[in-house]
Amino acid sequence: MIPLREKIGYALGDAASGGITWKIMSVAFPLFFTNVFGLTFADAAALMLIARMFDVITDPLMGSIADRTRTRWGTYRPWLLFGAIPFGLVFALLFFTPELGPTGKRIWAYSLYLLMMACYTMVNVPYGSLLNVMTEDSDERNQFSAFRMVGAYAMGFITLFSFPYLQRMVGGTEQHQYAVLGAGFGLVAAVMTLACGLLTTERHKPVIAEKFSFRQFADLFRNRPWVYMTLIAFCTNFFNGFRYAAAGYMITYCLGGDVTVGRFIINYTAFMAFSEAACMIFGAFSPAFTRKVGSKHRAFILASLICCVCSVAYFFIPMDPAYIWVMIGVSILTSVGVGFYSPLLWSMYADVADYATEQNGTSSTGLIFSSGTMAQKFGGAISGSLIALLLGVAGLVSQTDMLTGETSVVITDEQSVRTMVWALFSLFPAAIAAIMAVLAYKFPLKK
Repeated sequence: MIPLREKIGYALGDAASGGITWKIMSVAFPLFFTNVFGLTFADAAALMLIARMFDVITDPLMGSIADRTRTRWGTYRPWLLFGAIPFGLVFALLFFTPELGPTGKRIWAYSLYLLMMACYTMVNVPYGSLLNVMTEDSDERNQFSAFRMVGAYAMGFITLFSFPYLQRMVGGTEQHQYAVLGAGFGLVAAVMTLACGLLTTERHKPVIAEKFSFRQFADLFRNRPWVYMTLIAFCTNFFNGFRYAAAGYMITYCLGGDVTVGRFIINYTAFMAFSEAACMIFGAFSPAFTRKVGSKHRAFILASLICCVCSVAYFFIPMDPAYIWVMIGVSILTSVGVGFYSPLLWSMYADVADYATEQNGTSSTGLIFSSGTMAQKFGGAISGSLIALLLGVAGLVSQTDMLTGETSVVITDEQSVRTMVWALFSLFPAAIAAIMAVLAYKFPLKK
């Protein structure tokens, strides 16, 4: 019987990476880079796409390295123990806006963003792989995955809901606010990552991986469950990426800025915090939901359909602050589906890793889980890039003053921009959710 302390410790890992760093990067970065830091929409879109090309190399490489790590602390845990401080430090620096010209800022943003992705990979790929060596029991893996998702969404709720209040507490310019909050959240993320490494135990040694060979990558593409799982993971993060990245623009351009309801300040982070709470609650019920439905892939199909239907319904809500609670309500219903499928994603990856070990005779756990992390970052970044490009097409344009070098945002077609933002938060994710359901239906492992 694995103690509760260890499950909570494992949850802290994704509370740090998924609940703090990735959540802020998904929700705040698009708006931060264009409206606060001073990048143009084209620069922001290119930054995220270039970073993803970088991840194509670093994620599988990190997975392969992690599989071959042998230390007295274990195979995967050392990366959490020794990667925690760089992880938090680089995140903090990424929110600092230096007093540089357009070219200097561009270099700073590109360099720090790529470094942050490398640090995220260094910590998160071994973290995901850790699940396979803590337990071999499928039900316990579901429980660990549920704890992981509850940790991520609980911390995501705290992070996003507190963000506007912390900004007011810090005061000063927006650049100062983001710099201080980046440092604070970076410190918390580092401590949580370190705690995860200290509180977890590697009970099972992975099958020793053979020397590095490109044959391993060829084996992946012959592994049908892996192909489907990677496409599913890409779609889940594409779905989330559209919603989280579009939220800031939705509040700003569709609702006219932050909405105040009594004492509540509902800005884009607080708006998505309600969804985080729903994901946390229903993520905890994901194992029970899966048992009730009968299999992981059936549960995933139903969860995807919930996301699809609710996302379509959102499009027909009037763009009026008076309907803010209706918007929040439908967004919460959408997140019920997200809460159900999120723990399943990593549990299904563990099944794929077991399948690969049976077929090939050696461990490729880190490599397989790295593809999940890569799909996560690809989905989030490509959706963010597409949002920047589509908003530019709709009429949201960045202009740089040739004398001061300052960048400002200009709307050339207000109605077109509003409609595009609304669709990016609803219809685009709905289409992705429909594809997710089809892929889950065809997933070969029917556990």
